[in-house]
Amino acid sequence: MKTGIVLVTLVLFTLLPQFNAGNVYICKGKSSKKYHFKKNCRGLSNCSTDVSEVSLEEAKKLGRGLCGWED
Repeated sequence: MKTGIVLVTLVLFTLLPQFNAGNVYICKGKSSKKYHFKKNCRGLSNCSTDVSEVSLEEAKKLGRGLCGWED
């Protein structure tokens, strides 16, 4: 039973950084179409402009979808 609690706690702390108060990261480039939960996401590595932190709602209003590396 104790092992199960520890395992659940580890999983939660692993996933927790993905839910940073509803904010996500987007590349400000003209052709950018995705949002990212982590600022160091592999999908942002090709961003040639600024990376901005915005609300998930704002990213969706901008027509952004979830990055494939985040699935």
